[in-house]
Amino acid sequence: MSHSSDTLVVGNIGAPYGVKGWVKITTFTHEQDGVFTYTPWLLGQENKEYVVDQWRTHNKGLVAKLVGVETRDDAESIKNLDISIKAQQLPQLAGDDFYWRELVGMQVVTEKGYSLGVVKELFETGANDVMLIKANLNDAFGQKERMVPYLLDQVVKQVDREAKTITVDWDPAF
Repeated sequence: MSHSSDTLVVGNIGAPYGVKGWVKITTFTHEQDGVFTYTPWLLGQENKEYVVDQWRTHNKGLVAKLVGVETRDDAESIKNLDISIKAQQLPQLAGDDFYWRELVGMQVVTEKGYSLGVVKELFETGANDVMLIKANLNDAFGQKERMVPYLLDQVVKQVDREAKTITVDWDPAF
């Protein structure tokens, strides 16, 4: 499912819960109940707006009642839809904090000026976050992709939002 770059997926609607329109919620936010700090939700490919009327924890998960979803059949009709929000709904981050989505597409260069390529994605490994960098076509070291730890001050020396570049202390042959 494609979403325009001005929206992002923060969760998913699960199975109906009960008969009064409640649904189970899978959240992709850092804090489990963080998904409820964003409103309205945009559901499905049409990005139809829904407002959360009530929510609560249930066992180890979450359930919610959305305005206009009154019956089990209504709940069934939105099952498995992604929960998206508009990017503007995210709080502004201070100083050196960045959303991963801001870093994707940025050019990565070493302190000596060698271009490693463009950030394709970021992911967690447990030990630290990692940037997957798609190397330039004519990479002198024959690399197609590189995995570089996203460690501020150690590896990542500077992130320049304006120039869309990330400067790293990294050996391009690695």
